[in-house]
Amino acid sequence: MSSNRYAAPRAAVSDIEGTQEYQEIRMWSASGRVGRLRYLAYTTGGGLVAGCVAVVLGGALGGFGMILALLVYIAAIVFSVMIAIQRSHDMDWTGWTVLLTLIPLVGLIWVFKPGSEGVNAYGAPPPPNTTGVKILGLLLPIVFVVGILAAIAIPAYVEYTRRAAGG
Repeated sequence: MSSNRYAAPRAAVSDIEGTQEYQEIRMWSASGRVGRLRYLAYTTGGGLVAGCVAVVLGGALGGFGMILALLVYIAAIVFSVMIAIQRSHDMDWTGWTVLLTLIPLVGLIWVFKPGSEGVNAYGAPPPPNTTGVKILGLLLPIVFVVGILAAIAIPAYVEYTRRAAGG
């Protein structure tokens, strides 16, 4: 076996072969990509933070606090739209498709449709989800199911206690 000492090296280099490059997550930007679970986590977290801040401001400052709470909710809506645009980019769609979420039930596409594999027109794929993102992303479906069960169980219990008291 003869070796040509002028040939290019054939060693596997870790920064060229076998590595996946991920895109940096920018939360307050309309550029970039966000996966399904991170989309759910960020919109759920943004809504929870906005709700808690609005309750505190409204309770502590009265009428002026309600105006500040309205501004917090506007910021939460802007944040949700930016994250939805990034989610559209992950599906290799333009950000204008976010307007389709105004149609009832069409917004579920952003939750159930997987993103494109690898690099697309909007950049590299988003990084893998962390444990915090997984917990926060799965919190929304849990709250949804518990809310439905409570909406069914509480009126039934009230009716039961009313009948038991003889009323």
